[in-house]
Amino acid sequence: MAAVYSTPAAANYFSPAPCAMPQRGYRLCDQCQAVENPAGQRFRLCGGCMAAQYCSSNCQKANWPTHRAVCQHTQSAVSASKQHPLPDGGSVDLAKSLRRFTSAHQMLLSWAGFQALQVKRVPANARQYALVVELAHDPTAADPLRRFTVAHTALVPRAAILARDPVVAEDTARRDERSRRAGGLGALLVLVQCEGLSQVMPVETDAPARVSWDTRADWEDVLRKFVREARADFKPISTTAQGVYYG
Repeated sequence: MAAVYSTPAAANYFSPAPCAMPQRGYRLCDQCQAVENPAGQRFRLCGGCMAAQYCSSNCQKANWPTHRAVCQHTQSAVSASKQHPLPDGGSVDLAKSLRRFTSAHQMLLSWAGFQALQVKRVPANARQYALVVELAHDPTAADPLRRFTVAHTALVPRAAILARDPVVAEDTARRDERSRRAGGLGALLVLVQCEGLSQVMPVETDAPARVSWDTRADWEDVLRKFVREARADFKPISTTAQGVYYG
């Protein structure tokens, strides 16, 4: 089984979208569950953990009693993370770079998890397994998104991730329940990690019958390509007899 590193916090994503919704993994307000509209104002990130998102300051304030534990837990883990020294005397914060990477590639990672676990064919996999994406890090790259490449991927038991961190487990259980109340499968887990640091990404998924994504055996090749090219514009835009085209 692949090694599972420490898990500082859970993020907050909603994907894959049902047919009636836009084809991308929009952020979900952690308080009212409103879905972010890219044509409107972007959701605000929690300034403490830089993971939870809110549609308004009122929702952020209302959610604080629920969010406090995982937020403080994240801040503690991030503050203890390693700094990479650079030749010019500066440094790169790996934890912040990893969060920036996960946020930029949220749709790609959601799709990869959906494909790796074959959720369309075996929905129960979302409750039993998780996708681990191990990254290699080059702190000298000028473009933050080009600092990472995919070293390898693996499937691990979901319980192995949640057992390591009760705060993340509790946050994931809350997202599981919220997704299922809305008729979904729960929170599919993608664990992005690099050099001992991890980012847990729960993807609140819809029921398979309402998801328009097809099943792709080449999901890892697609993942590697978009990460290697530092492209944050991934989305399945059309399905044909020859396969899915990506934009």
